[in-house]
Amino acid sequence: MKMRSAEFIALSASTMMLTALGIDIMLPVLGVVRMHFGLRPESTSTAQIIGFFFMGQVAQLVFGVLSDRFGRLPILRIGFPLYITGGLAATFAPTLGLMFAARFVAGMGASAVFMTTIAGVRDRFVGDQMARTMSLIFTIFLFTPIVAPFLGLAILSVSSWQVVFLTPPLFAVIIFIWSLRLEESLPREQRSVLNWSIIGQSIRKVIGNQVFLRYTGITTLLFTALSSYVSSSEHIVGEIYGKPQLFAWIFAGIGVVMCVCTFMNAHFSSRFGARRTIRWLLFIYTLVGGLLLLYTFSFNDPPGMLLFFVAIALLMGINIAVEPNSSALALEPMGNMAGMAASLYGTSFFFIGASLGSVISHFMVKGVFPLVISFFVIGLIAVGLVFSDRRPLTREVS
Repeated sequence: MKMRSAEFIALSASTMMLTALGIDIMLPVLGVVRMHFGLRPESTSTAQIIGFFFMGQVAQLVFGVLSDRFGRLPILRIGFPLYITGGLAATFAPTLGLMFAARFVAGMGASAVFMTTIAGVRDRFVGDQMARTMSLIFTIFLFTPIVAPFLGLAILSVSSWQVVFLTPPLFAVIIFIWSLRLEESLPREQRSVLNWSIIGQSIRKVIGNQVFLRYTGITTLLFTALSSYVSSSEHIVGEIYGKPQLFAWIFAGIGVVMCVCTFMNAHFSSRFGARRTIRWLLFIYTLVGGLLLLYTFSFNDPPGMLLFFVAIALLMGINIAVEPNSSALALEPMGNMAGMAASLYGTSFFFIGASLGSVISHFMVKGVFPLVISFFVIGLIAVGLVFSDRRPLTREVS
């Protein structure tokens, strides 16, 4: 029986949720993981459990090329075992180093699943229908950061941190079985030839495009701050502010703000155009980051908890609102190289952004000043990049 549209949307949202679930459900239990491995409470090492998962997304560059050549389903069915195996290995890893390696593998699997899901939507739908479908999928997807921390705490209250770590791969097994109902969305006659010379030429053309580099750079910078905050959020709330019982509520509250900002961005982008909107968003981002830096520098580190997390909510909300605009603007001039460009774009902001974010997280032992100054510096550079785009402002992308 052929899969209907509603089932396809539900399945696509569930596959994309695996990426968020593989991060957000674990955040509340990282303190227990520190104790398990005999680390001191102020240790920032557990932030790398999230960082290595992000860095595993580097594999989407290869998976993107392979999915254009062999179809979406083979790559999807490689991704699920990688995600599941990596998740199981991380759960039972005897050392933190082996856990990091396993999380990298799980991130590779997540990149294959995430990338082929978006490609499958693009194969099946065009224009307004594709936009509507992606909006429905992302609406479901964005609820994961709100619910997952509470789920992690609920599981921890009746079991161990290992069971929390087991939840994403077990959920992936169910989704994997469900995905066997999917049909291939890329016909054989539309598949590309695996020619490494042509691939190399495409890569050089993409990275030689200034518009692509400008907006990919903006996304990568913003993801640096986002990944650093997400991976360190449990440490910030639980250790730096000493309020571990509030973590799930704070993280979920910020998730709600991010959802609201995403919907507001859709309205502003359609009304004013992507470039005008992104300029204003980045200006506000830098202003909030600057005020937070000024307060932290003038008074104390860490700043007051309420003020800090209100600022964080605004910064994260703007961050998630900028990404659809910057991705559309980066890919706009790519034409028939859009597939390669999308892979390079995703690899850049996930791998480079997560790597830089890990460096920031490493320095947040007893205060948040490294993160606060990063917000402001990243905002300044991003504003400089977006205003260096001298093309006439139109509503070409929305």
